[in-house]
Amino acid sequence: MKKIGFLSFGHWSPEKGSQVRTAQDVLLQSIDLAVAAEELGADGAYFRVHHFARQLASPFPLLAAVGARTKTIEIGTGVIDMRYENPLYMVEDAGAADLISGGRLQLGISRGSPEQVVDGWRYFGYQPAEGESDQDMARRHTEVFLQQLEGQGFARPNPRPMFPNPPGLLRLEPHSAGLRNRIWWGSASDATAEWAAQMGMNLQSSTLKVDESGEPFHVQQARQIRAYRKAWAAAGHAHAPRVSVSRSIFALVNDMDRRYFGRGGKDSDQIGNIDNYRAVFGRSYADEPDRLVEQLREDEAVAEADTLLLTVPNMLGVDYNVHVIDSILRHVAPALGWR
Repeated sequence: MKKIGFLSFGHWSPEKGSQVRTAQDVLLQSIDLAVAAEELGADGAYFRVHHFARQLASPFPLLAAVGARTKTIEIGTGVIDMRYENPLYMVEDAGAADLISGGRLQLGISRGSPEQVVDGWRYFGYQPAEGESDQDMARRHTEVFLQQLEGQGFARPNPRPMFPNPPGLLRLEPHSAGLRNRIWWGSASDATAEWAAQMGMNLQSSTLKVDESGEPFHVQQARQIRAYRKAWAAAGHAHAPRVSVSRSIFALVNDMDRRYFGRGGKDSDQIGNIDNYRAVFGRSYADEPDRLVEQLREDEAVAEADTLLLTVPNMLGVDYNVHVIDSILRHVAPALGWR
């Protein structure tokens, strides 16, 4: 059985034709879309995080607001760039958002993606230690974050505190039990997927990957997932891992769908360069529902994953995105193993 949710990149623009013209628009519409997706029966509402861009940037107020307005849907990110994060402050924010939602947070983190500005994390006050790369710094922040999510005391209490303390060393508050097992790592390579498994994180694999073999994207991604699960088993973790993949999938069920996404030709993988490495970008899917089912059944990574995130065109507005999600859940998802 698969879980199916949506992933919003959270774009906003005042340009003509945009249904999301301001930052306030995108925040409020994101909440409304999550509420509507829950009513449709979707399993997850996930949001992308980008700094210095007209997109969602500060996820925890949004996650907390969605958690307060919903009851069952998983709420997550895909992904938070750990180069920008104070891991201790992030533990507090994540704990608060998770408690507000009743333990539904599924937090995707990573070393980040190409940025709008050069070394933007420096403006946030962070820089790699001597001999570190920015990727090393992101993993260092991540390791501290994961350690502190365990909820163990580490800070020596003041002997004359303002308020009474519990005995022993103090931990960060609020602590949300179980959140440590709901952290995901966004991985673009086999090696980082294996590292995520060793660290006990779930795996988020997106619509691009380092081209490590020249094979089709979905084949390489499926191999990455299998390598991750093998590394997880070798690490001996007590709980089962989860794996998500994201796809742009549009069921053409009316004239508006065909006008927006009916290209008339078969899409294919693309090759490009990201941060000085060769990357393969997965294809988009847009077709009549029965043809979509046939195409997605041939996607090896979709078959391997337990969670499928549908990337939505959020700038087309809440109503149209509800239609996009509903069309997939109604006409396509049952054939892929969704309840």
